[in-house]
Amino acid sequence: MRDFFDPIEPAQVNWNGPVPYAVAFGDGYFGHGDGLAESQTVFIEGNRLMERFAALPNDGVFVIGETGFGTGLNALLAAERFATHAPKGARLEIVSVDLHPLKRDDLARAVAQWPALQSWSDSLMAQYPAPGPGHHRVALGDRILLTLVWGDATALFQQSNALVDAWFLDGFAPAKNPTMWTSALFKALKDRSVPGATLATFSAAGEVRRGLADAGFIVKRCSGFGDKKHRIEGINPGTHTPRRQRGGHAVVAGAGLAGATTARALAQRGWTVSVCDPNGPASGGSGNLAGVVYATPSPHLQSQNRFYLNALIRALAWFRRLGFPDDPDHGQLNDVMLHLKQDRRRKNAHQAHATGAWPEALLALIDDQTACLKGAGYIHPKAWIERLLDHPQIAYQATAITSLEAGDSDALILANAHGVTAYPALADLPLRTIRGQVTEIEAGPEHDRLTRAHCHLGYVTPALAGRHCVGATYDLHNQHVTSVAADDQHNIEQLKVHLPDIWQTLGGESMRVVGHRSAFRCTTPDRLPLVGPVPALGEHVYLNVGHGSRGITHTPMCADLLADHIGESIHLGGAAMDPQMIKALSPMRYLDRVA
Repeated sequence: MRDFFDPIEPAQVNWNGPVPYAVAFGDGYFGHGDGLAESQTVFIEGNRLMERFAALPNDGVFVIGETGFGTGLNALLAAERFATHAPKGARLEIVSVDLHPLKRDDLARAVAQWPALQSWSDSLMAQYPAPGPGHHRVALGDRILLTLVWGDATALFQQSNALVDAWFLDGFAPAKNPTMWTSALFKALKDRSVPGATLATFSAAGEVRRGLADAGFIVKRCSGFGDKKHRIEGINPGTHTPRRQRGGHAVVAGAGLAGATTARALAQRGWTVSVCDPNGPASGGSGNLAGVVYATPSPHLQSQNRFYLNALIRALAWFRRLGFPDDPDHGQLNDVMLHLKQDRRRKNAHQAHATGAWPEALLALIDDQTACLKGAGYIHPKAWIERLLDHPQIAYQATAITSLEAGDSDALILANAHGVTAYPALADLPLRTIRGQVTEIEAGPEHDRLTRAHCHLGYVTPALAGRHCVGATYDLHNQHVTSVAADDQHNIEQLKVHLPDIWQTLGGESMRVVGHRSAFRCTTPDRLPLVGPVPALGEHVYLNVGHGSRGITHTPMCADLLADHIGESIHLGGAAMDPQMIKALSPMRYLDRVA
């Protein structure tokens, strides 16, 4: 199984009235006429979804798999029907794959045609991911999760952990796009189907019927919709048994970015969560006045760099979904300027842009030494943490977790950075603490000219609470928390060397240092966090540590992954990440070495 994804080419679309047509395939995304009625007949009724949703237990979970996300009509309609017919405690997971996703403007034009689905399409548009290869998560409400996977359907379902109750087979017509109707894909769908799983498709082509039957489905030809004479329905042999989701009480050690995002992801799935930190929220490395939401572009799409890219996309989706920041003193997502001062970074950014490894919707090249991360920005971390913890099922406790025993919890998540090494069983984890000091510069009357965050070898942010943040030192040897004037001078000198115009804007030789803060980053040897279960410590212990200086960017996607692990979605619906990435983050990559 390969450990890379190819760059994604978004769909090129021509519009024929209300219908978008894919230029590459010469086919429409839905038929002329009533697209919503077509989706209802072919996919919703073809899978008997309304009655199956109504029959779920209150803690039931239902999984839909889809080949061809397209305009999202099928997923949005399924979400609406689920919200209307399923018990209030049940959950729906939709896993939809598309190799050529629609561009945002085309998607917005398409979904605007269905006002009955507007609340669902608004959620989709707020979180619609840039076309970076791999897995992306859209929360259509707390109990409906849509996992969009940009890439080849056959390869992705072959490696998926999903176990599907109903399939929407909605690629373009077999004559137009035969790669979506192959025996290899049909076998992958069969392998990912639970007993009694159903399928429905608009197609009635003989090769499709025979291919599905050869894969093991029982298929039948039914009356078609509109001007299509026939369509296909099918079923995986066996008796369908509704599955139940896991819930309970989780304890999170640490109230920084990792702990707060984990708590929020679990609470949104119905868990009650106790967040424990004796020092208070945002007291450690998450407590700086400002932090930058960004990642470093690379054309190499192995697990590590794919994590950096997709984590940024996921973080921006979380911010939009939760409406943060909504106060100028909490920051802005108004782009980040990258100054490519190192040859390697400059080469990587240009290649990432040229190959499409980083999509144009996210990365723009301004000139040879400057790039822009569209929609990224800067935030006040403490305000973000407070927003995350503001949920009726999350309670903060000013206590420390001293034992790894389960106690009265169903899951224990250690998100307390280097503090995890205080537990004897984790003392040998190769975590490093790297001291960093941020310098706070007084904002003056000309400083409103600095409206965006700028990253070079360090960074500088627009003013929050009357102060610009300039940072940050990266000291491998100094383990003293006390801030020192020499580090402030280092930060200012770096700014002067790399961004002299901004240095001058902030006052040049006359700029006033009015504050500073030092804290410790927690990192791993391979610069990837430790996220996942620790089976050696029992089935209830999980880690979420080692985010280094990118915790703002990394922690939302890692929280989604942990919620998948803990709630067992990883064995039901679409996981927050692909299997190679999950393995790359697993704590066992180091614990196996020290066991």
